[in-house]
Amino acid sequence: MPIYEYQCKSCGHALEKLQKMSAEPLKDCPECNEPALAKKVSAAGFRLSGSGWYETDFKTGSKKNLASDSGKKTDSKSTSSAAAK
Repeated sequence: MPIYEYQCKSCGHALEKLQKMSAEPLKDCPECNEPALAKKVSAAGFRLSGSGWYETDFKTGSKKNLASDSGKKTDSKSTSSAAAK
């Protein structure tokens, strides 16, 4: 669920609200009780950048080397099948 930012046009109070995308926008200000809340346009709280996510990014210990171990097995199979031809 996204977090929406609102600001009251009457008293200037600002707030954030966790809401479903299908939920109706808030209208009543919790500070002054006026129906003057407006949604603000804001940037996302995070940014995905770089070349991507990898299997080993969040693993620790012996589990961290799973991708490199499977790559070695694949390489040895392709090497032995190439030698057989």
